[in-house]
Amino acid sequence: MSSVLAIDAGQTGTKLRHLDGETAREWQSPGIRTDLPLVPQLTRVLDDAALRGGRVELVGIGVSGLTDGAADAHALLGTAARLGARSLSLAHDSITAYLGALGDSRGAVVASGTGVVTLAVGVRDVARVDGWGNIMGDAGSGYWIGRAALDAVMRAHDGRGPATALTDVVGADFPRLEDAYIELQGDDDRVRRVARYSRTVAELASTDTVAARIIDSAAAELAHSVATGLGRVGEHESEAPQVRAIGGVFRSRRLADAFEHALLGRLPGARVLIGTADPLDGAARLPGVGDHSALRARLVRAGAVAA
Repeated sequence: MSSVLAIDAGQTGTKLRHLDGETAREWQSPGIRTDLPLVPQLTRVLDDAALRGGRVELVGIGVSGLTDGAADAHALLGTAARLGARSLSLAHDSITAYLGALGDSRGAVVASGTGVVTLAVGVRDVARVDGWGNIMGDAGSGYWIGRAALDAVMRAHDGRGPATALTDVVGADFPRLEDAYIELQGDDDRVRRVARYSRTVAELASTDTVAARIIDSAAAELAHSVATGLGRVGEHESEAPQVRAIGGVFRSRRLADAFEHALLGRLPGARVLIGTADPLDGAARLPGVGDHSALRARLVRAGAVAA
């Protein structure tokens, strides 16, 4: 069995797993910044892995915010060679999230945490839906829910919307409510800060109609993305398309149930599973994605993987 170094490079942290036979070691390093060049950051991650000792033959890396222009697997393999690596596979973290949840099979995976991305895979085609960040997309994500909560609070404050218990929650953080937008605009951590309100929205959804509407709307957006992705790859015509919903947003039972209900309304035969998946599992599976797979075109590889 080949030894593998799996890397899940996210914005909140980078997780690593070294697999060698039956032995596995895991550790973490700082997250990556998607507004800075990725190759130098990933090079530092690989250098640190080399300093920890151990040899690997294959490296699989899933990266948040990876673009085609930044996917330089050959440059990274040069660094990974210090570990003995003969092959390195690199992909956007939507690919590793998919592989971690469904492996190399057909279906759709929606991963919703602070942000959200949906990936659908058919016989030949792959479709990415959303994952376009908080400025342009991420509908149904934790940030989207938190942003909707803040909007609802300010509408209630202005008299443009109904009263909501969310006002007390936001008001506890911002005693001068009308100054909240100024403070948030100047906070470099504002995306995660806004996203944290999503948990409170979920908690209040059983008693507050405004919170309930936000959660139900998020579920509808997520179901819409999955149905769209399956339609783009032809899996909507499958008798029982596989769907996995993962990420912190789905910890809300109301949202999970509403998502499943909305999706089954569109695709009655879908096999929906709400749960968790480890992107490190997906990163470890990257080297095993063969040329026959629809996912192969969505990853870059340097070096050779033995058949």
